[in-house]
Amino acid sequence: MRVSRGVTPAIAALALLLGLPYEAMPHARVREPAVHARVEPFGAECRTGVEGSQAVVWCHNPYPATDRVRLHIECARWWDVDTDTAPVDAGPARTVRLTGRCWKEIRAVWVTHARG
Repeated sequence: MRVSRGVTPAIAALALLLGLPYEAMPHARVREPAVHARVEPFGAECRTGVEGSQAVVWCHNPYPATDRVRLHIECARWWDVDTDTAPVDAGPARTVRLTGRCWKEIRAVWVTHARG
């Protein structure tokens, strides 16, 4: 069987390419970002406590940026109104106290954070 003249150079080029080391072959490169974005630590550490229908949260902010925290309470009964507190600024090295309640039992308590 005779190989046509147009296929022979293609086979030779493929054999040459496969014989090259990996570093010599062209491939896509991932560029490093020009400016590295520095992420500063943020967020107050919050501890929640629930006793019956009362919820108390203590949030301490050890970081230099102000953290605006809110307490959210989901009540267990369908007719009981869920509550969200107004945002409170927890400044650097400050501790804040948030409270809330339901008429009956509490199903869930959580805190949200936002940069102040």
